[in-house]
Amino acid sequence: MTDDVLNYAQPGPFTTLDTTQLPLIDGLPRDPVGICTAVQSLVIQPADAMALGIAEDRIAEKNIRPVSELITALTALDPAPLHQPRTPETRVVGTCRHFATIACAILRARGVASRARCGFGTYFQEGRGFDHWITEYWDDAQRRWVRVDTEHLGRNLVDHLDDLAPGEFLTGGEAWVQYRNGMIDPYTFGVVGTDHAWGPHEISGNVVRDLASLCKQETLNWDEWGRMTAAYEGETGPDYDRLIDAVADACSKDDPQALTLLFASEDLAVPQHIIA
Repeated sequence: MTDDVLNYAQPGPFTTLDTTQLPLIDGLPRDPVGICTAVQSLVIQPADAMALGIAEDRIAEKNIRPVSELITALTALDPAPLHQPRTPETRVVGTCRHFATIACAILRARGVASRARCGFGTYFQEGRGFDHWITEYWDDAQRRWVRVDTEHLGRNLVDHLDDLAPGEFLTGGEAWVQYRNGMIDPYTFGVVGTDHAWGPHEISGNVVRDLASLCKQETLNWDEWGRMTAAYEGETGPDYDRLIDAVADACSKDDPQALTLLFASEDLAVPQHIIA
């Protein structure tokens, strides 16, 4: 395992567990996919929570970024260790980002190199790419990153949600490259359940979020910074597209030096108010 991969075995600002929380993960499976599967019983989507009649003030749990705070909220509802099944009402409210990032935090606490990735799932509806997050872990025997759809493991969406095939999930950068090369219609990529959140700006937003995640700052799905808002409002031009080209290229090459340099730029660095 290279030093670059080993770096992902260490937690970042949002994936550091408190020392008092580490005993809670002791009973979880040892294998990465087993951990991802266990995370499914820790999180409930906001729409599902509302359908169950969960108190409206709890829906705000979806805005919690650090996994340590998510686990604090979770254990306030049920103090049991994380391997014990929870009823839907005692799960923390979150999105695909929370499923992916909680799994990533637990894997890192176990010393397993892992990453949350922001992009698009192409297997939910034919011809569409839905805004989505998944978990990656490093398989040292195969010398590759394995992509796992933590939220949807066990569903009959594709053959192997525990080892997604190329193209089944596209990171923001992968989708951007395909758009720029005329391989996809960008207006088929966006946020399910919305009319407006489709198109190149949605792809570029996920390019920036995926860069942040590769730099171990796993933001929320809707966090915006730099020139992202301007892009959503159609106020950016070719210069910003070229910047996104550079980010997509660095992400695809897994080039730590290039990623670090890009992430330090004013347009791309996550502001302190999001990290704090």
